[in-house]
Amino acid sequence: MRKIKVIICGCGKMGRIIINNLMESGVDIIGAFDHNLKVGVDVGSICGTEETGILISDINDLECSIQQNKPDICLVATKSFLKDVYDIFHTCAYYGVNVLSICEEAFYPYNSSPKLTSDLDKIARKNNCTLCGTGYQDVAWGYLITTIAGSFFKIGKIKGRSSYNVEDYGIALAQAHGAGLSLQQFEEELSSYTSEEKQKYLIEKGEFKPSYRWNTNGWIAAKLGLNVTSQNQFNRPIIADTDLISSTLGITIKKSNVIGMSSVVNTQTQEGIEIEFECIGKVYTQGEKDEYSFSLYDEKGEELITITIPEPQTVQRTCATVINRIPDIINAPAGFITTDSLGAPSYRAKPLNTYMN
Repeated sequence: MRKIKVIICGCGKMGRIIINNLMESGVDIIGAFDHNLKVGVDVGSICGTEETGILISDINDLECSIQQNKPDICLVATKSFLKDVYDIFHTCAYYGVNVLSICEEAFYPYNSSPKLTSDLDKIARKNNCTLCGTGYQDVAWGYLITTIAGSFFKIGKIKGRSSYNVEDYGIALAQAHGAGLSLQQFEEELSSYTSEEKQKYLIEKGEFKPSYRWNTNGWIAAKLGLNVTSQNQFNRPIIADTDLISSTLGITIKKSNVIGMSSVVNTQTQEGIEIEFECIGKVYTQGEKDEYSFSLYDEKGEELITITIPEPQTVQRTCATVINRIPDIINAPAGFITTDSLGAPSYRAKPLNTYMN
């Protein structure tokens, strides 16, 4: 059985870890793509390994490379919003290449960018390939919660909180959280509060900027078979109380400017189950660490269970989940698929091609 042929778009902080994982997973890496500064560089040199002979190509050469090399799957580790990765998804889908991305919105984009998702779904179905988003949220924010919920007879509310250091991921994620903006810029670009009517208007226009919990709340509802009646998002800027260096952004964030944001997403369902999650992404100060916890409550508001994961290593979990999901995506039905329909990710002890149908 031949090896799975993989290409990757995005060779930044996350892409490098994914490439290192790929090198040990029994696949054939046949291409890597990024922008000008990395073009022509051997992927081994950016990953801290020996040279591999795989040189990073310009992202503009993606279509030509796909036509020539016919990869099985493209991994996308570039941007956080679907509109920003749309061209890559579209190109791959047009040529029948599967796509798996850590684009956070791609995890469940039907509730934030329905038109773009529908367009991509049609192209993927026509050309018999699968498009999908995955990452840390696939397990920790998704299947862990829905699996624990399966051990209770009645649930009234699911509530949780997650924090992460935007410095660990790259420029796109830091910018998506408003790091480096002034308060005025934050209000203009990420608006602290948007009414449900305005949110619907922005979604219809394709201009809504969902926080990562927006899509995950939709995923949880879908996985549990719940019908969403309303959903709203409140973004709160987190302000620097002293000058703070951001190596990812390459700037010093001045005191009183924004170092990140807290976003709370509340989802109401026809079945009466409420889903509320807060995610906090910011530039950390010394000593701060990632945290994650969630709780389930009964219909009277009494706590049923709380799960806490200190220092959950979100970066490593994201990149490992991408690798473990590769066979699932290639085996999946054609279209833009969300992972609630695929079952939980599995640990892959053997070369990935051995898990192919």
